[in-house]
Amino acid sequence: MRRLSVPAVLLSLLLAACSSGSGEEDDSAAEEGVRASAEQVAAALVEGEPGELTWAKEQSEAVATAYADTVAGLGGLEADVVVDGVDVTETDATATLGWSWPIGRDGETWEYESRVFFAAAEDGDEAAASGWRPVWSRAIVEPGLGEQGELLVRSDDVARGDITGARGEVLVTQRPVLRFGIDKSRVKPKAAVRDARALARLVDVAAPPFVQRVRKAGDRAFVEAITYRKPEAPDAAVSGVEDIKSARAIESTMALAPTKEFAAPLLGRVGPVTAEMVEEAPETYQAGDIAGVSGLQARYDDRLRGNPGTRVIAFDPGGDERELYAVEASGGEDLALTLDRRLQRTAEDLLGSLGPAASLVAVRPSDGAILAAANGPGTGGQNHATFGQFAPGSTFKVVSALALLRNGLRPDGRVDCPATTTVDGKQFENYDDFPAGSEGTLSFAEAFSLSCNTAFIDERDRLGDAALGEAAASLGVGEDMDAGFPAYFGQVPPPASETERAADLIGQGKVLASPMAMATAVASVQQGSTVVPRLVEGVDIDAPDVPGLTGQEAGVLQDLMRRTASDGTASILADLPGPAALGKTGTAEFDGEDGLQTHAWMVGAQGDLAVAVFVEVGASGSGTAGPVLEQFLRRAG
Repeated sequence: MRRLSVPAVLLSLLLAACSSGSGEEDDSAAEEGVRASAEQVAAALVEGEPGELTWAKEQSEAVATAYADTVAGLGGLEADVVVDGVDVTETDATATLGWSWPIGRDGETWEYESRVFFAAAEDGDEAAASGWRPVWSRAIVEPGLGEQGELLVRSDDVARGDITGARGEVLVTQRPVLRFGIDKSRVKPKAAVRDARALARLVDVAAPPFVQRVRKAGDRAFVEAITYRKPEAPDAAVSGVEDIKSARAIESTMALAPTKEFAAPLLGRVGPVTAEMVEEAPETYQAGDIAGVSGLQARYDDRLRGNPGTRVIAFDPGGDERELYAVEASGGEDLALTLDRRLQRTAEDLLGSLGPAASLVAVRPSDGAILAAANGPGTGGQNHATFGQFAPGSTFKVVSALALLRNGLRPDGRVDCPATTTVDGKQFENYDDFPAGSEGTLSFAEAFSLSCNTAFIDERDRLGDAALGEAAASLGVGEDMDAGFPAYFGQVPPPASETERAADLIGQGKVLASPMAMATAVASVQQGSTVVPRLVEGVDIDAPDVPGLTGQEAGVLQDLMRRTASDGTASILADLPGPAALGKTGTAEFDGEDGLQTHAWMVGAQGDLAVAVFVEVGASGSGTAGPVLEQFLRRAG
């Protein structure tokens, strides 16, 4: 037999007539029983596992399924549930539950109360220690929900901040796009999977991972396959999407640069947050959010993104919706960069015709502003321009020359330039096209302009272990600092051997630098003082405390580089209109896929512009990197 609550109450009343105070004790016991059962319900809801309980009128498996369906649209949010009170009457028993969901990004919570009803446990139900069983209803989760009701979280669009460049020109802003995907609310799950395969073929995306995402998504989810800039969407995709029942092409906007390639590795991109981002920062990101996922878009996402508006909706399969809670959106802030749109596109245009990985960085010596940081298609989307780590070859002789000048070698000093020189059994030689008639005894200025490796190596005894690193630091190379963007300033460690000391002097050995670092070195020479490169306006850079470049030292280096550009290895710059250019070429050997290969470098400066060009695999600095640098300076003028 079932022990119903009404007879239990009647029995307690009869006992109360015979025994003073026993009615109050029974009422207290009943309330304690209901509260104990309510605490079990609250704990199970907090854990998201109400199916672990035994319910009065439903199978536990059915409750588990119903609860999962009810909260699936909340994107994994976890509620705090407490028992606010219990009430036992002659006819029923209820408990009031207090709910709190973390909805907003700034600590906002959606709070409300619901009720759970209880039935007295049957005789012999030993599992019901409290004497009560809860009665399942979706209204326990939210009081207005019907038998099929569900809760959904929706993020309102928010105006993401723009990224601007030199003179306030807008580089990245909201631009029209078409988002192709599957709307699972239009068809049954199996049909959505079939449609996903058809859409993948139509828009040329890999079918297996897309089909898997569609299969795992909720029954009313829109699962994106690909996004096109609206003017670039293929006509076949636009017309063909209409033939796939659940496929849609949604007009929207996205934070985009002028072109797909424009400073892409540096700026990064905006897209749906990943599961890892949600897991690592659940207080910041929720499933379905749009955020910066790479580059500067990711690093400055807090500033650019703002706070998307969030709305909690009660959804009924019949189509009715109720808004239960809302956090209003607040727009993002703009991010100002120093990039010059025209110079950046010029650099990318020049690099676009090169097959190997190539980069160009342009720095304004007067204030260190990075005006271009371009990467060619051969980099595969990697940011070699400001973060690459490569042996700089003979462009590093600008640093070596400063170290030698500081240790007594004069520009007119005589140095030997033999065809080869041997250090601890290792033979070093000049580059392949070195003019044979120039070997012998030269002035140091001539050795620099002709880029004689052996002359530099044979002067190594002038330098202590720290001399090269100190000279590099004076030119902005080798000292790490947080510049507010991905930046590699290079390394110039003390030599571990005489062979390494020799190799370091010609930009090999353990010496590494990025194109940005070498552009900074030339900018320092041109400016006459140590330059610190900057890209993000308003970011305070704690520059390292290093020996500064003096005006006198810079003057000598300017003369050396000017001579190199007029009648040395960088003479491709000799005919540029305007003031005389500075230049220095370089190659660096490395073990590549095809055996021993060479990086090709050229650095130069003219007026208030310093440039470094790097090509990962090239014949020579003058022949491979030189034409790019020369054309860039010509077009920039």
